[in-house]
Amino acid sequence: MPVELGVRACILEDPYRFVLHHQVMEKKTDEQVTVAMVEETKKRFADLQSCSFDKGFHSPSNQQALQAHLTLVALPRKGKLSQQAQAVEQAADFVKARRQHSAVESAINALEVHGLDRYPDHGINGFRRYVALAVVARNIHRLGAILREQEHKRARRKVRYADRDPPYELAA
Repeated sequence: MPVELGVRACILEDPYRFVLHHQVMEKKTDEQVTVAMVEETKKRFADLQSCSFDKGFHSPSNQQALQAHLTLVALPRKGKLSQQAQAVEQAADFVKARRQHSAVESAINALEVHGLDRYPDHGINGFRRYVALAVVARNIHRLGAILREQEHKRARRKVRYADRDPPYELAA
C-alpha cells in the first residue's frame, strides 16, 4: 500500500475478509516476506490450507517452501509460462483462488480508509503502530458489518413470519 515513507505493508486475509496477519516490509521485497507471512499465520491459524498471491511474490524457492505449508498455493509465475506451469495456473482450484484474491485489494483500500490515509506520526515505529491500528479497526468494522447483517436478516424473518399464529399460548 502506498505511504509517505515509501514502506509497504503486506496483509493476509481470510475468506470472511478478516485480516489475519500483517507485516510492514521495511527494506524487504514481496518475495522475501512470502514464506514468513504464511508460517506466522499458520502458527496462529492452523486450518490455513490455501493462499493466493500476486506475481511479485513468486520465486522458485517460495513456490517450493509454500508447498510444504499449504495444500493449494496460488502463486502465479512471472514472465512466459511453460506448458506445465500454464496447466497448473489454469487448474480450477488455482483459478478459483486467484478470483478470490481480488478481495485483498479491497482490504488494502479499507485499511487506507480505516487509518492509513493519513500518517501524522513520525518514524518507522509510528508507521508500524498505525498499520496495526488500521488492521484492528478494519477487523472491528468487518465484525460490525457481519453482526448488522445478521440483525437485518432476523428483522426480515420476523416481519415475514409475523402473520403466523404462535404454536403455543403464553401464560399471563
